[in-house]
This record gives sequence, C-alpha cells and structure tokens, in this order.
Amino acid sequence: MRSRRIASGVALGAIATLLPVLTPAVASATGPAPRPGTTAATQSADPLARYGQQKPRWSRCDAAAPAAYECATIKVPLDYARPNGRTLDLAVSRMKATSARERRGVLLLNPGGPGGPGLDMPVWMAPMLSDDVKKRYDLIGFDPRGVGRSAPVSCGLNDEETAWQRPYNAAAFEKDVQWARTVAEKCRARNGAVLPHLTTRNTARDMDVVRAVLGEKKISYLGYSYGTYLGAVYTQMFPRRADRFVLDSAVDPARVWRGMIQVWAEGAEPAFARWATWTAERNATYKLGATPAEVGATFWALVARADREPIELDGVSLTGDGIRLRARAVFFDVAYAAESVVRLKDAAEGRTPAPAARATPFAPAPPSFARAAETPAAPAGPAAAPAAPAVPAAPAVPVDNMDAAFWSVVCADTRAWPRDPERYRRDAIRDRARYPLYGDFASNIKPCAFWGRGAEPATEVGNSVAALVLQNEWDSQTPLVSGQGLRRAMKGARMVTVLGGQGHGVFGLGSCADATATAYLVTGRLPATDLTCRTPAGQAQRSTELPQRLPIGQDRF
Repeated sequence: MRSRRIASGVALGAIATLLPVLTPAVASATGPAPRPGTTAATQSADPLARYGQQKPRWSRCDAAAPAAYECATIKVPLDYARPNGRTLDLAVSRMKATSARERRGVLLLNPGGPGGPGLDMPVWMAPMLSDDVKKRYDLIGFDPRGVGRSAPVSCGLNDEETAWQRPYNAAAFEKDVQWARTVAEKCRARNGAVLPHLTTRNTARDMDVVRAVLGEKKISYLGYSYGTYLGAVYTQMFPRRADRFVLDSAVDPARVWRGMIQVWAEGAEPAFARWATWTAERNATYKLGATPAEVGATFWALVARADREPIELDGVSLTGDGIRLRARAVFFDVAYAAESVVRLKDAAEGRTPAPAARATPFAPAPPSFARAAETPAAPAGPAAAPAAPAVPAAPAVPVDNMDAAFWSVVCADTRAWPRDPERYRRDAIRDRARYPLYGDFASNIKPCAFWGRGAEPATEVGNSVAALVLQNEWDSQTPLVSGQGLRRAMKGARMVTVLGGQGHGVFGLGSCADATATAYLVTGRLPATDLTCRTPAGQAQRSTELPQRLPIGQDRF
C-alpha cells in the first residue's frame, strides 16, 4: 500500500525555512535556508533560523583516530512544529576535503539501519573513496537522532525481547502477540514523548540543519540500505538542496516498512531457485543433488529432519525453523550456501563437518546488534538556545539502542501497520505457503501493531531529482525488486545494476559500478540511461568488507 502524501493546510508559519511547506507541490515549496548573517529581526520572525546559526566547536574525535577526524555536537528541535520547545543533541563529524582549490562541498554519509550509527563513517569510508572524491568533499558523518551519541533511546530490552524474527506457530502465536505488546509498552514507558518524533522525515530535517550549520547551499550524499530511503526523503522534502546523491542498495519507498520486511521473503525464493540450479551443476563437488529439484529436496529434507529432532552444528541445536531463519540470507551467495548446506547435511548424518571456510550462518546467534556496556541514557532535556556544545566524551550507548531506534523509526514512519493481531496471523499463514523459506517470519506480528502514531504520515516519494541508484542483482536485505521500486519513484535518477552481484552494499567494494559512481560524484554527470554491468572474472567484488562496517545483518536494512 502506498503511503498517502502529507496533506496541505498545516499551519507551520515561519518555520518553512527548514521545513518544506506542506503542500502536494513539495518540489516548489522549499524556502531558502537560514544562513550566517541572518539578522536578529529575521531570527525573531523565524524560530528555526537560530538552529542554522550554530557555530560548532570542532575537536579531535578520539586520540586513537586520525587528527583530521573532528567531531562536534549541534542542537536540533525534537519537534520541528515546536522549534522553541525541547531540543536534542546531534553528534556530527567531518574530515575536510584534501584540496581547498578543488573542494566542491560536503558529502553526508549514512550507513543504514534504521538505528545505525554513522559518526565514524568518514574514517572507514575514506580508504574506499577515490582521491578525486576526497579532494572535492568534506566527508560528514552523524549519528541520527536517537542513535549512538545523538540522544540515544533505550527501551530496556533484553536479548529475548530483541529476537524479533519469529516463525508463525499456532501454539506460540499468543506468546508472540504478548512479546510485541511488551516491546511497544517498554519503549513507550521510557520514551513516550520522544517516540512520535523519531522518524525519517525528522532525520532529513536534521540533515538540513547540518547543511545550514556548515554554511552550504546544497549537500551531496552517500547512503546505504535504509540510508537510501533517508536520502530519497530528503530529496522529496528539500529538492533544491540536493546536489549529488548516491543511493546504494535501495529501499522501495512504496513498501516502508512492513512491506520491506516482507520483501525479504519474496526475494529469498528466486535466490533459492538460483542456488539450487548452481549447486546441481556442481553435484560432483557438493553431492546435494543432480537436478535443481533434487537439491531443493535435500534442503527441505534437512528442515523436516530438524523439526523431528534438532541437528547439532557449530554449538547450536537447530530446529527446522532455526535453519530457515539462518539460511534465508545465505542463499544469495551460492557458494557459501552450498558449503553451509553440505556441513548441515554432514552433521545430520553423524559425520564431522569440515571446518567452515567463512563464518558459519549456523553459529550461535548474537544479540540483535553488537552491544556496548549499558549506561542509562535519555534524550536531551529542556529547550535552550543552541549553544553548540563540544562533542561528548564517548559516552557508553545503551545496549539496546540500535534495536530501540530501529523500532522507533520503523513504527513511527508510517501509519500503515495493521492493528489487529489476527491480521498478522492470517498473513503469516498465507505467506508461509507463498514463500516457504521466510514468509511466516516476515508477516508475523511486530511491535508496530501496538505502537503509538508517528507525528506525521509517511512521505510519498515521487520526484525528478537527479540521483544514482546502485544495486546488486542478488541482495538479501534490499532485493533487486526493491531497488527497482526506488528507481521508479525517482524519475530523475539513473540505476546501475551489478549483474551477478552478491551481497548488501555496492560502492567501494571493487565492483563494476564503482567507476560510474565515482565519476558522478566527481563530475556530476549521470549515465544517459540505466546501466547493467558485470564485474570481470578475476576481479571479484569484495563482498565481505562493507557489511562488517554497516549496521546490517540478516535482520536490518
């Protein structure tokens, strides 16, 4: 279901300098941003102007980090409709362009999520960018509102409560409903006044405050996964301030957010079929079946065997549901999947599996995200004139921050989540039949069924802003159909599809798309048409490097 566009007629008065006027004609309604030198009279008339007047106190982020990596903290309104009210601290970082003469502007970076911290992104992205890009842009990282050092939210969730990928089981459904209700209630109890404002639209507004504070007329942007949706929303809200936007591994804005979880199930089926064909062609090596049907039957026999009696592998007692959960994303990498299923089959038949060549998908699952030591944290307190405080001294982030931020955004961004638990039951039963690998996991009940309404409806993305969409053909988290959906919504964009590309994340990993993306950032020239390319044999994409840095796994964007 497509989200409805925000309606006109909202009385936001003078704050239009940072907010687009809320009418259907968004592209022509974005006013000029506050700039250094704004008069006191103007600031009095426009309460948001003061946010653009902040002067960050930049300092070295960390003694162990490069000296060029600087951090600061700025203030943003919790609620942009009440700019004189409560504020949040937003942690921002930068690495300046390496050539003052060739500098073009700033390149904001986002790693995905929702809930992924991006403050250190300039440091680890710099080696992946060409010298020509680094000459032209200050690399700008930031932790989005509610994340990391930017007023991090916590719901006090334990490991059981962060385990949200749940198969449908009639006997366990009421327990799953109670789990979803508990997560929503715990988040509301700790963050009730804040939750409606932890949205992609407000993060886009925060990005525009960053732009104004940095003294830039426009921003360029590189966003991965969820970051593609954030970038697309920015282009919808601030089209005249979008310069060169690279959107890598794309979210379909028409599917946010339940549909984006459900597309994992939809995308897994062709990936499984491709794997079965590839593996059958190599039966002499893997011995899983001489035809695609035989290979598929071998896998499903293992699932059925584990449902009768769990299979012990890599320290885990695997049920059939556990195999389906862990294997979904694995099938997008055909060789890895074949090796993993061979090891599973060996374990089921009492043989000692060969050592895993890569991290095994069947190892004990860690908590939903890697976690830091817990420190109680709450969003910034009462409203005050933005004094641009220095960057905080690396406070510990709540252990459940990424999970809390994920649900905060996913649930508040859109009002399309069903409220009736029985709808989830019906959908899970239906989708298990449609998409046997993951359909019931995707459509089972989520905390959003019990979440409060976000401050605004979802953003309908549909514009002609220039951008470059990058997409692997075989991506488990944002499948190809998702990238194609964003391309349809952004009519001024061009898309590069890496045929045969496997994994989540394209730019900076050595694929055939890197040259096109680099040329666009350097020259501003988009390809004349959408492109497909194939990474040459012997120049394999470094598919394991970027995901180690991005906050994604089998349960995030």
